[in-house]
Amino acid sequence: MRVPLSWLREYVDLPATETGRDVQAKLISAGLEVETVEHLGADLKGPLVVGQVLTIEELEGFKKPIRFCTVDVGQANGTGEPQEIVCGARNFSVGDKVVVVLPGATLPGGFSISARKTYGKTSHGMICSSDELGMGDDGTHGIIVLPPETEVGKDAVELLELVDEVLDIAVTANRGDCLSIRGVARETAIAYGLPLRDPALLDVPGPNAYGYPVKVSDPAGCDRFTARTVTGLSPEARSPIWLQRRLQKVGMRPISLAVDVTNYVMMELGQPLHAYDRHQVQGTIGVRRAQEGEKIVTLDGVERKLHAEDLVITDDRGPIGLAGVMGGADTEIADHDPSEEGAGATTDVIIEAAHFDQVSVARTARRHKLSSEASRRFERGVDPQAAAAAAQRTVDLLVLLAGGTAEAGVTEVIAPGAPHTITMAADHPDKVAGVTYGRETVVRRLQEVGCDVYGQDELIVTVPSWRPDLTDPNDLAEEVIRLEGYENLPSTLPRPPAGRGLTARQRLHRRIGRALAGAGYVEALNYPFVSEQVFDQLGLEADDPARRVVKLANPLSDEEPALRTSLLPGLLAALRRNDGRGSHDLALFETGLVFQPRDAAEVAANLPVDRRPSPDDIAALNAALPDQPRHVAVVLAGAREQAGWWGKGRPADWADAVEAARTVAREAGADLRMRKGQYGPWHPGRCAELTVTVDGAERVVGHAGELHPRVLKTLGLPARACAMELDLDVLERVGDTVPQAPSISTFPVATQDVALVVDAFVPAADVEAALREGAGELLESIRLFDVYENAEQLGEGRKSLAYALRFRADDRTLTVDEASAARETAVALAADRTGAVLRG
Repeated sequence: MRVPLSWLREYVDLPATETGRDVQAKLISAGLEVETVEHLGADLKGPLVVGQVLTIEELEGFKKPIRFCTVDVGQANGTGEPQEIVCGARNFSVGDKVVVVLPGATLPGGFSISARKTYGKTSHGMICSSDELGMGDDGTHGIIVLPPETEVGKDAVELLELVDEVLDIAVTANRGDCLSIRGVARETAIAYGLPLRDPALLDVPGPNAYGYPVKVSDPAGCDRFTARTVTGLSPEARSPIWLQRRLQKVGMRPISLAVDVTNYVMMELGQPLHAYDRHQVQGTIGVRRAQEGEKIVTLDGVERKLHAEDLVITDDRGPIGLAGVMGGADTEIADHDPSEEGAGATTDVIIEAAHFDQVSVARTARRHKLSSEASRRFERGVDPQAAAAAAQRTVDLLVLLAGGTAEAGVTEVIAPGAPHTITMAADHPDKVAGVTYGRETVVRRLQEVGCDVYGQDELIVTVPSWRPDLTDPNDLAEEVIRLEGYENLPSTLPRPPAGRGLTARQRLHRRIGRALAGAGYVEALNYPFVSEQVFDQLGLEADDPARRVVKLANPLSDEEPALRTSLLPGLLAALRRNDGRGSHDLALFETGLVFQPRDAAEVAANLPVDRRPSPDDIAALNAALPDQPRHVAVVLAGAREQAGWWGKGRPADWADAVEAARTVAREAGADLRMRKGQYGPWHPGRCAELTVTVDGAERVVGHAGELHPRVLKTLGLPARACAMELDLDVLERVGDTVPQAPSISTFPVATQDVALVVDAFVPAADVEAALREGAGELLESIRLFDVYENAEQLGEGRKSLAYALRFRADDRTLTVDEASAARETAVALAADRTGAVLRG
């Protein structure tokens, strides 16, 4: 909602020194979201005056029409002589009053005006359009033509109200009253402690039998309908400048006098109105639900097929308007065409001011994809008591500006209703805010909002008609708190009871995230939606369990209707997106839920709303949900270590993905084993199968390694990209998160190195496992420190694996014989299981 400060001052006597910024601060403190304050005309510098066109000479020989004009600007140019100006616009004639900017002036945007030679003539200034003055769209798309009675030489800056401040307010869905100058003025008056001149306080005649006939068949959809008639409107009457400028400042385009007046009153009072051409309305105006399949052509020229839930305005022919949304073209106000001597212009109008159901209007607007200024207000709540005043205000303006006559007939159809009353303890706002306001403050603030308040310890509050959002005691407490100032609420940290805080599961997830971040990974959060085609792209077998997905009944996108069974599709898409935007060295990780359908699908029961669900109810609900284990995954591409003075750097490889799995396992306290594997998107020769022991049985919990080149090509990923994914819930189950203090021995370590030659296809993990088992309890650690391949020395298809074995006893210093015996036993077992031979 755009609110000009000059318009606001009409209803609140703000101090003359108050600026838009000051009012913004006050309203923000009161709870309104004032986003910006626009300074209209801040960089505008005169002279800018009214001129009258004396002569027009058409210049020939140019690609576009050019006119050389003389314009009378009075004494504004200091000489009184006509001003010579070159102009290309065609929408003005000799004798028209126009806006002239003289040399020495500056227009919005820093455009300086000076005398200059153009098209063979010297132009001393410029005849201005609304866009050039920063006024917005006036519908003419050309030069501003002023009313004939405008005085020549008058200051156009003041005449057109070009200098002003406009507050742009983001009105929340519950504050429909602030979609009007009246509502914002009320909030401003409260914020400053000043009286409000309510523009809705008008003398309104009561309903009588002479008004235009109206029949409301759906009082639930329309509880109030006011109709007034004005006749004898002058076809030549145009909206005055002040009215046009106010509409432009609030973001609306002037159209015609009758339409401009209804828009003006809507912005002023917040009550949407509609004007019908009386001669086009046939018979009684009705309000009813549409019949399925009925059609209407709305004012935007679109034929719309109506739904049975649409609330429509009708006459004897059928629908003539979508109630609260947009009128119909059949009864549109016709403007005067000077070339046709006023033929077809509307002279008699029926003014509609009604109150429609919020939900009905919202559904109709969305059903027809037709949002309007009227529907925006009805959706958020309109003051039903303002309808009669808005109709009267419209009638008064039409009589004043168009020379019309207000007919004596007044139609007002009102459904029975009572004001909304709330009972609230006087100290309820104190309990909500944790501040002692006291009864007097609570009553005063509620009365400022417009409530009628009675009672002592228990208050009976009657809510004003313009605040339909106040429905319960907490709403009233919020009003007191915001008007007393949110900034005055004390800042206190909550005190959790003993034993509360993060669960062990939450702490584990955070530790894993910190560990991966410390290892150089960046967390990427992805949507859990996937397409089933991605499993083909990842190279999964037809019977792979990961292909069984949970499908959404109402997906956000038809291209991704299923929930993920793996984190890799989202992470690989993030990798591709970042690589395509120039970030080639990437290391991403994500922890999140995957979704696995249950074997027996169950339908969730509806939980009771009159009581707390029982444990059995909750268990039945959970049983109907898919299994949702938490996984952790990483993807890598590009350089893992950057080159620099410290070294050459190196690219990411399969070992980094394996190390990421080890990092996760260390945080979970799980004993993670690696062995050669082959699965889905990973390269068969560079894939590690990750296992743990669960209840005495070995279980595969994930894979790590380099992705298959075919998968990389299909998904458009960088070459040699790597990935890892683990089932985090299983790691948590088998892990021991109790901190283990390091074991410090007083006895020295005995180190023995061994180099074994094996076939190239033998995994190093299998050799290490055999050495570990064969070395026995004396082995403290084992580390692979060298891999060597040379066909001339080792033979074709052979490789050398060098390990460092550390032996130590808890109770003594080992002898050389003991360490050597353990080494020999380890080598013997490795030779037996893997065919390893000591390298000579």
